[in-house]
Amino acid sequence: MAVPKKKMSKSKSRSRKASAWRVGTTARSACPQCGSTKRPHRACGNCGWYAGRQAIQVD
Repeated sequence: MAVPKKKMSKSKSRSRKASAWRVGTTARSACPQCGSTKRPHRACGNCGWYAGRQAIQVD
């Protein structure tokens, strides 16, 4: 079984663990009603439509 030759410092091991917490870019999709970009599975902030109906009132 492999054994490390040197002790890994706290900062090195913590930076390795922290790399898994990186936030990726958010997914975007086009609104079928107005064509603007929006987050998937959420009402459009531009027109207020979601799932083929007016979900929220937008002025």
